[in-house]
Amino acid sequence: MFGRRWGRNSFLSPRGIIMSESISEMILPGTYIEVRAEGLIGVGGIATGNIGIVGTAAKGKKNTVYAIGNYAEALDFFGEPDDWATENKLTLVRTAQMAFQGGGKNVFAVRIANGDPVKAAGIIHSVNAATPADFTMTAKEAGTYGNQISYSVTEVTLKGGGKTYVLALKYRNIKEVYEGLNIGEIHAQIKAESMLVDVSDAVNAGDALRPATSRPLNKNADGGDGTAGLDHANVSGVDLEEGLAVLENEPVNILLVGGFDVKSGGDKVGAHLERTENVGKERIAILGASASTASTVETDADAVNDDRIVLVAPGMKTDDPFNKKEVTYPPAYLAAIIGGKLSTLAPHISMTNKDVSIKDLSEQYNETVTKKLLNKGVLLVRTKFGRQIVRAITSQDGPFKQISIRRVVDYAKAGVRKGADPYIGRLNNARVRAALKATLDGFLSQMLMDEMLVGYELDVTATRSQEINGIAAVTMTLKPTFSIDFIRVTMNLE
Repeated sequence: MFGRRWGRNSFLSPRGIIMSESISEMILPGTYIEVRAEGLIGVGGIATGNIGIVGTAAKGKKNTVYAIGNYAEALDFFGEPDDWATENKLTLVRTAQMAFQGGGKNVFAVRIANGDPVKAAGIIHSVNAATPADFTMTAKEAGTYGNQISYSVTEVTLKGGGKTYVLALKYRNIKEVYEGLNIGEIHAQIKAESMLVDVSDAVNAGDALRPATSRPLNKNADGGDGTAGLDHANVSGVDLEEGLAVLENEPVNILLVGGFDVKSGGDKVGAHLERTENVGKERIAILGASASTASTVETDADAVNDDRIVLVAPGMKTDDPFNKKEVTYPPAYLAAIIGGKLSTLAPHISMTNKDVSIKDLSEQYNETVTKKLLNKGVLLVRTKFGRQIVRAITSQDGPFKQISIRRVVDYAKAGVRKGADPYIGRLNNARVRAALKATLDGFLSQMLMDEMLVGYELDVTATRSQEINGIAAVTMTLKPTFSIDFIRVTMNLE
């Protein structure tokens, strides 16, 4: 009998009748308590520095979100970058590296590809002349990362006579060593323990292994070609669109697109930003110009006017992670550093005049060109006491020209949404509306104290008609804090 439900608001227990915190009926004598918890509703923490990255990579599942916190994790999930001289360069890890270099910490990364990447594979051979090809080792993940896995097969003569065989696998700092008397023993160990490869069924389990010097996984033990891992990194706007769609439901604040610039990917990014804003997932995209030359940057600037797109120029010089040699990156990679820098700042803090940690710029614009590009809504980096952001602006010449204003308003929207949503479904009366106002007032007051706002007005009302339709009207007037980008001095001499 104990624990049996008794109505909606009470149940039997060893202590008698236990009442819930809402009262629907009073039949049995007792004390009925209704708890009204609206006064405890507040606005919790709001993320402002989460970065979303889409790009090509050597490993990792296609169109899947990975949460990474540093460059080492990016390498673990997506593999090493390729040679910068490659025609279709791998962009995801390089973009992540620049974002982390700028100060980013929380990254949601998505690998994209033009088709399904291919896993590298190589065949292990036995000494059996009739059926030498024995079992296939296949990289656990698809992409050129599998070509970087090396293996060797060594024959070892035992002191007491007889032979044993050692198959060693190596990728970066991971080394796996398997030893056995025959193919069957080594095959069973690899199948049970390897983190690098999967294996097909063994044909000649009792046979000896054919020795093989160290070689990449996409080479067979007999010296022939195996299956090369492929990334299909020649991605198009369609592939970018698919990757962006995966990020739509993630808590991303700053968006970066590896390998795409405002010309090649701006339309897809703009559509993504529109969709995410409509579902309450507001974010800003930091995109690079299609080239660093002033005329190209000017043309790119004329083609974009969006308060959620920041256009960055010029490109930058850096030591590429593949061979540690100096290379020139296009503006998209400087945009990644800017995105990382932005993620470290509170919404109301401007990046204007902030330092950027890079080796050098690919272009040095003169003052005339700098003024012209600034007037067209380009975020420029110049050489002045190191490398500095000239002015932190979006590509729109309007109310959201300053990036900080766009971010403050997005922060306010997120906070109001987070504070108001718990009231949905509650009674539409003056008491609950007063509690809603108190919740929002507490949030906006904190924004005022944090100097995101210089003032605000708030009212929560409902006419009888709105009450009947289940509507509470929240009217807010916000006065966001603008950044001082210019200091005008009047000097009086006596």
